[in-house]
Amino acid sequence: MRRIKLLEVRSELGAGTRGASLGVDALKVACLNKGSDYFRRFNSVSVPDLNHVLFEKNHFPKAKHIDSIYTVQKGIASTVEQTLRFGEFPLVLAGDHSNASATIAGIKAAYPHKTLGVVWVDAHADIHSPYTTPSGNMHGMPLAISLGDDNRECQRNQPEPETEFFWQKLKNLGEAGPKVTPEHLVYVVVRDTEHEEDAIIERLGIKNYKLAEVKEKGTRQVAREIYERLRFCDMVYISFDVDSLDSRFSKGTGTPVVDGLNVEEAISLCRALLDNDRVVCFEMVEINPTLDSENTMAQNAFDILEAATDAIQRRLRLEEVVSR
Repeated sequence: MRRIKLLEVRSELGAGTRGASLGVDALKVACLNKGSDYFRRFNSVSVPDLNHVLFEKNHFPKAKHIDSIYTVQKGIASTVEQTLRFGEFPLVLAGDHSNASATIAGIKAAYPHKTLGVVWVDAHADIHSPYTTPSGNMHGMPLAISLGDDNRECQRNQPEPETEFFWQKLKNLGEAGPKVTPEHLVYVVVRDTEHEEDAIIERLGIKNYKLAEVKEKGTRQVAREIYERLRFCDMVYISFDVDSLDSRFSKGTGTPVVDGLNVEEAISLCRALLDNDRVVCFEMVEINPTLDSENTMAQNAFDILEAATDAIQRRLRLEEVVSR
């Protein structure tokens, strides 16, 4: 990889609260207010969304708008795959977190024979399925899609056959079957979960670095431990949900939660995680300026994004020098 490419994904079909589609533009406003040239420095592409269907009746109560989400995710996965095949680093700026399963599918489509590790920095586990979801919002389901695990042991819903049809299509997007194994998934500061999620996390043995552990060990030590856990992975994808920040710093997101990272810790964590040559993609999601005042969330997120991008560029430059 020689350069970064920005993938702008404005779909908010998976969210329970409207407004995440405006997150990319809120970042651009924060960029302008800071006097940065960030969005002029990189090539970008916008992935088509179907947000207009939010004005139509939803026919899938256990996986809202899953038919349209599947169509959008095909476009996301294809764009991520193409970006990687062109030797570029996809930096994804997305609306709601349901889009992340498509990013993962695109990575695996580009590198079907490589093992993928996932670092999920988030307040939420996002490991529900249509069989367990309390809300039907698909931003709570991307990791169940990527893991290919419906958690039937904790089933509370009976989705309609049409929902099950599109759910299987999503799980088989890109290449058929699971894209990630549980031992290659690591959570950071996940803290707002339902009992069905707690049960599957325990059953699968997924590691979660809670805030107290991050503060005690420091972000660099946590990053070292994460990469030791992922030592058998050929490549790594990092997904950063802005609600990983403490609710004092993240009003402008759909589901803020207390006891999260502060902005400095998030910057330090992203720098430490991105200082690894196996990272092939970084994604930032769930900025919602309609829930904010004075664009504070996007300003904080843009500071994190700039630091993360600098870390990626340093590594790409080093790779270029070494390859000469």
